[in-house]
Amino acid sequence: MIRTQVQLPEPLYREVKRVAEAQDWSTAELLRRGAEYIVRCYPREKGAVAHWEPTAPLRLGSFRAPVQEASTRGSR
Repeated sequence: MIRTQVQLPEPLYREVKRVAEAQDWSTAELLRRGAEYIVRCYPREKGAVAHWEPTAPLRLGSFRAPVQEASTRGSR
């Protein structure tokens, strides 16, 4: 499981606590169930990638600084 932090306005937090207590759930369980409900309401688009991957790095060309300059910089 991933641990995360969520900021809620105080009135919403009080309502979350009220519902969680009424259902005998933890606050975390109520928030997980709420997130699952929202995700079901917004299904993935057809062909959407299920996981995130970084984009491929851009090819920026060859390094142009002389090798001698790069190797002597830190020794000054």
